[in-house]
Amino acid sequence: MDPVTLRVASGALRATCEEMGAVLIRASHSANIKERRDASCALFDPYGELVMQAEHIPVHLGAMPAAVAAVAEHDHEPSVSWVLNDPYSGGTHLPDITVITPAFADGTLIGFAANRAHHADVGGPTPGSMPADSKTLADEGVVIEPQRLDEDAIERLASQMRQPAQRRADLRAQLAANRTGVARLEELHDRMPLAEAMAATIDYAERRTRAAIEALDDGEYTATDVLEAADEDLQLQLKATIAGDALHLDFTGSADQHEGNLNCPLAVTVSACWFAVRVLTDPDIPPSSGAMRPVTVTAPKGSLLNANPPAAVVAGNVETSSRVADLVLKAFGYALGQGTMNNLTLGNDDFTYYETLGGGQGACADADGPSGVHVAMSNTLNTPVEALELEFPLKVVEYAIRRDSGGKGAHRGGDGIVREVEALAAMDYSLLTERRRHAPPGANGGEPGAKGRNLIDGEEQPAKARGTLQPGQRLRIETPGGGGYG
Repeated sequence: MDPVTLRVASGALRATCEEMGAVLIRASHSANIKERRDASCALFDPYGELVMQAEHIPVHLGAMPAAVAAVAEHDHEPSVSWVLNDPYSGGTHLPDITVITPAFADGTLIGFAANRAHHADVGGPTPGSMPADSKTLADEGVVIEPQRLDEDAIERLASQMRQPAQRRADLRAQLAANRTGVARLEELHDRMPLAEAMAATIDYAERRTRAAIEALDDGEYTATDVLEAADEDLQLQLKATIAGDALHLDFTGSADQHEGNLNCPLAVTVSACWFAVRVLTDPDIPPSSGAMRPVTVTAPKGSLLNANPPAAVVAGNVETSSRVADLVLKAFGYALGQGTMNNLTLGNDDFTYYETLGGGQGACADADGPSGVHVAMSNTLNTPVEALELEFPLKVVEYAIRRDSGGKGAHRGGDGIVREVEALAAMDYSLLTERRRHAPPGANGGEPGAKGRNLIDGEEQPAKARGTLQPGQRLRIETPGGGGYG
């Protein structure tokens, strides 16, 4: 395909993904999707290869190919969608529900539209389905194995979750987003040789990624870090090998599968690696499966980074993925950002509220790190104070930059934030956070950023905590700063 046509085709595919995202965000009912935009959209070819994605949530998008692969071999019909959230069948963690819809032209399958959205609740014993102390998947909510999604399925699934009307609305918003993607694929099929355009986009991404890797120095790069489990630190280690235009990431030697919920399926580990590779190479490379062809990932089966079912994984998707990305960047000399999503879940039988909180990004060789941003695998927005107080029995006491929390250096790390809320009703809380015992490191002589803190009425809480807030109690989160550079 000639370069101009390729550019037009890839732009049209990207615009389709962005339009799908706009439909999903505008049609959804939960603050988690419509305000924080904790959702992602992508397009796939008929064989399940990722062709294009919007710049939404890295941990969603890098793992979504496994979800499409889980349904690609089934028989498909026009307008018949599929749904899943099983982490061991293409999902990430249970609140992230994926909807996949096939696209047809003249009776022939031409591709798939897919999206993934974090639902505010998917059942289970903990409101918000993000427990700090889960041991198995059954502790985290309803497991949805790949199945067809119709109105009966929507009713059956929503009936097992809190706020079922909101769950139904969000699932229907996901279907609406995919209908938009299918319609655009059909239009593109009429305008251009779509199959050729998809293949050319994937191949182009591979060529550019190989060229960027080849520009890096051959050799071995290593890094170690830890995850803060409730009772111990869990060791992670990486050996990255560059040989010509290929990169191998080997996590052999990392901790075994854990009895807590910091485990993650291999798809999440690969997703985090993909994000880091995009940082190392060129973020403007089309985000398609071609960009991962030069990269291989090894994580031993039964380890923390390639867990066996039915291990709990709710924190693996959000916290372990952040640390995997950190490891890759650390190996190549980067100062690290906050390294956590600071997951906060509040709820009772009447509401569920979930939020990830921004923090400081690491500095680099020529600039300070930005402050108060969602770093690495998250990329969501915050929930605006007005929306939060309007919809939930909460009052925001303080929301501010955490001054001077970034690491010192020739270039400073970004500052974290402070988010303090007061409960106006009795509610359960769950905290899944990291970098409370170990600070985000700097690079090339730069100092580490400040460690994060969790407090209830001024009393410090551990990184992983669960309990109940009574009316008038205040929960305060101080997020980590980024490491300095130089």
